[in-house]
Amino acid sequence: MPSSTMQKITEKLLIERGFPKSSKLEQIHSLKLSKLGLRCEDLPVPLLSHLVCLERLDLSGNRLTEFPAALCLPSLKHLDLSDNQMEDVCNLQCLSALEELCLDDNLYITVSDNYKLMVLLPQLRMYNGKDITATANHLRYVYTDNLQTRIISLWERSFSLPQPMSADKLTALEADFVRTAKQQVKFGPSSVSDFTKWRVGIMAAEFFKFQTQQKDQPHRKESTTDQDSENANPLKRKRAVSPVAVTKQTPAKKASIVPVSQIRESPRKSALQLTGQRQNQSTHDLCKSSTPPSSPRTTRKSKQDSVSHQPSSSPAKHLLPRAKSPNEKPVCLRTHHVLQCHSKQDRTDDLSTQLWTCAFQPSDGSSRLVATCGGDSVCLIDCELGLVMKKYKVSEEEFFSLAWTTVLMCCGQGTPAQPCSVLAAGGKRGMVKLIHPRNNIAYGEFRASRKALSVLRFNPNKGNFLYTGSYDNKIVLWDIGGLDNHYNYKVVQLMSLECNSTPLHLCVPPKAPLSHLLTACDNGLHCYSTQVQTTTTTNRWKQREVTFPVYKDKDSEHDYHTVDGLSFLSDDIVASKNYMHRSIYLWSFSQTLAQQPHKKTGCVSAVVLAELQWTSTQVPYLALNTCPGQCYVVCGDDRGRLWTYHIKDLKDKSIAPQILEWPSVRNDKGPVEGPSINSVAMDPELQYLVALTDCNLVVVWRREETES
Repeated sequence: MPSSTMQKITEKLLIERGFPKSSKLEQIHSLKLSKLGLRCEDLPVPLLSHLVCLERLDLSGNRLTEFPAALCLPSLKHLDLSDNQMEDVCNLQCLSALEELCLDDNLYITVSDNYKLMVLLPQLRMYNGKDITATANHLRYVYTDNLQTRIISLWERSFSLPQPMSADKLTALEADFVRTAKQQVKFGPSSVSDFTKWRVGIMAAEFFKFQTQQKDQPHRKESTTDQDSENANPLKRKRAVSPVAVTKQTPAKKASIVPVSQIRESPRKSALQLTGQRQNQSTHDLCKSSTPPSSPRTTRKSKQDSVSHQPSSSPAKHLLPRAKSPNEKPVCLRTHHVLQCHSKQDRTDDLSTQLWTCAFQPSDGSSRLVATCGGDSVCLIDCELGLVMKKYKVSEEEFFSLAWTTVLMCCGQGTPAQPCSVLAAGGKRGMVKLIHPRNNIAYGEFRASRKALSVLRFNPNKGNFLYTGSYDNKIVLWDIGGLDNHYNYKVVQLMSLECNSTPLHLCVPPKAPLSHLLTACDNGLHCYSTQVQTTTTTNRWKQREVTFPVYKDKDSEHDYHTVDGLSFLSDDIVASKNYMHRSIYLWSFSQTLAQQPHKKTGCVSAVVLAELQWTSTQVPYLALNTCPGQCYVVCGDDRGRLWTYHIKDLKDKSIAPQILEWPSVRNDKGPVEGPSINSVAMDPELQYLVALTDCNLVVVWRREETES
């Protein structure tokens, strides 16, 4: 029961009850104010606002009926309001970072209040000691999307803005629209009807406000690029967020937890080896200036052979990430290992299995464990030792993509959840396999598509959010949740995006991880709006195509719309390429999307910052990658070479590529000629560079320090 004696909140009291002990409120991380008989008016907001680093707050056993509306605690993650007299939860919306909340033993808290909290607090995952991630994400995405569709339909069916508009008419129309929406828009069970009316009222008011703002907004003139854009192809793809049902996966049964096989010996057989004579030739100084060797395939004009620089018309600065190590010594990479670890039936003469995707395990610093996929297997390779540490095989599968993430794993009652690395892989069968490499088990799977999966990508800010792209021209957002100590899990489908071609690469913009998604497809590069939160707008754009200067050169033999390489070099700079175009574009994401879209096509022209020379080839799907921490762009070609670019300064008009030649590799039949490089990956500190080929070979380069 709450204490009958109210104790005044003073700075001295806060310091006495705070942890760690400090003389400054700004340094307190945990605070216990339980059983003090406090009411809402007893909480001094100006004083408590100094607790900018507070992460845990215990207000249990008091007499609070609501949380102070003006109290913003930006770092607060854990809040205990149990055993109070809470009647309203809406003021908790200001605690945007809150992850865990306890409201046990509050008599007046209803089911609708519980649902309100899941929408108002976007980071909330634990409520009254239970993991509510799946339910919360269903409300934030699927439930909200369904309400949005119904509100839009009601407006288009029964309402329109008055002509002419006046303040009185708009006020009356808004009240009528919101009232009608709350009466007619229904969705979900009757037990949460109060929550639905509350949610609909907010969304309808926001929608009406947006409509009036759009009507009042003067039409801006088209940019000077409109004339050029007239020749651009019309927008071919439409994005639709369809109301999707929750796809709940049953927890993984014990029989489906499959041990991942371990290989203790090196997969480098005697039949495959680096030739010692040329090993020194595979050591490359990436800082020395060199001219790419001429190619017999080069038929284009010499004007196009040089690196061109196209500065943006905007004065905005494009900042490259600052390298963690300011060391200016030359960056040298030396061929370290060549592995043949995805062979069919472990045959040493298999040089036909194509390898598709590789990615380093996430870490704070350098990582030496890389995952590779191709054929029927996924391998985990120690880049330093050149050993396959673990291997996962699925008969009749062909893996095309994989992705790492970190999710929370509950280790038992009373034990805090711990982060654990999870690897997802998918391919021909349309199934996503979930693997926990540390414990050497594949703990589950779920069907993401009836067609083959082309790409997987986790959201870096929401580790449990997984995007899957498939050959039925769809992108789906899933919530894979966390794990318990028995490897029970649940997967929920949150969103579905319709495309007109196969998605090849997905990128989550670092500055807009929950609101945008960049997609490289067979028919162009598209940016989707993926934010389904509180905004209900019909005119809010759903999808835009990003066009490039090379599109103007399209003819009967060259269609430059296939974007088969995409990666962020910094928070704003994007690297992308088309295999028919002998260049890699560096362009600004923020400035590109800030442009007014073309009236007829809805496209926006990429604000190109630089154009990097690449190879001449007709082979598609040679993916590029970036190392933001070291400012590197790397892309392979169809001759076994790696084109590397150190982007020190975008003002430099001579960003010359440095080329790593294909190492001399032999098997029983003789030398292995340079194959196509399908995928490349680098660890964050560029200690290792890994390339996957179309002939079942994994090549590892290692960074070596050189003398000044």
